Amino acid sequence: MASLYKNNGIWYVSTLINGTRKTKSLKTKRRKAAFAKMPSTLSNLLSQSSHLNNDIAFEDLTKLFLSSNNHWSKNTRLLYERILNAYNSGADLPNNPTSKAIYIRHINCCWNWGLKNGLIDRANKLTGDIIGEARDRVLNDKERKLLKEGIQCPQFNRFVRFAYYTGARSSEIRSLRKEMVKDDYIISKGKTGKRMIKLNNQAKKIIKEQNELWNYSKDFISHKFKKECRKLNIKDARFHDLRRTFGYNLIKQGMSIYKVSKLLGHSSVRTTEKHYAPLMATDIEDFRL
Repeated sequence: MASLYKNNGIWYVSTLINGTRKTKSLKTKRRKAAFAKMPSTLSNLLSQSSHLNNDIAFEDLTKLFLSSNNHWSKNTRLLYERILNAYNSGADLPNNPTSKAIYIRHINCCWNWGLKNGLIDRANKLTGDIIGEARDRVLNDKERKLLKEGIQCPQFNRFVRFAYYTGARSSEIRSLRKEMVKDDYIISKGKTGKRMIKLNNQAKKIIKEQNELWNYSKDFISHKFKKECRKLNIKDARFHDLRRTFGYNLIKQGMSIYKVSKLLGHSSVRTTEKHYAPLMATDIEDFRL
């Protein structure tokens, strides 16, 4: 695996090529510039070795790919490592269409990175669906009431209700700070960049009740929510279903899909249509004469 280190104020990159340690100066004192120069420098080191670029094994490309992307979050890195290590070990792709699509996207991202940085001349990218099936689970009135009345931890109860009342993503609520809260909206930096999250009266009340905003991890929320659902006998429920239920109920109330898309912070209306078209089709079938 390639590594960066500093010597006398200058950054160097070091990697093993065919069992031999190769080291090259990046000729910069700035960390950010060193990371930017790292891929092209590695490419030059590889091209000078006895093996041509297109002879690099995918396993070696994976190591370079993982070591060069130090801007990733911890969860993103763990996901890439799990998928790429499984693929390199010869494991089959998942049978679940959505999981399979995630695997294909992450594996092909590594190939694309190698091509872009001149580390390989051709890529054996995987083919297949890279989107997967849209989940269409929404919570009914009975299930929402069970969650509201059945979750005993006040802090987590408010977290769950806030998610449903705003349609905010888990990451957006977890990163919420008091200074981001305005009179009737929140300015949040989410998956698609900065966006405004509207606050209804229920959401405003929760913010006032919460002396310190939540400091939960992504994994804690996922596991805690599933645990609470099992206790309340709510089947096949995930935390993100609260957000989907929020959008679905707005559409049922007559709001246009364009406004719903804006409220949910989707990158485009097509994303909203993909997730909510199956739900709207179900409603039409329910009202057939």
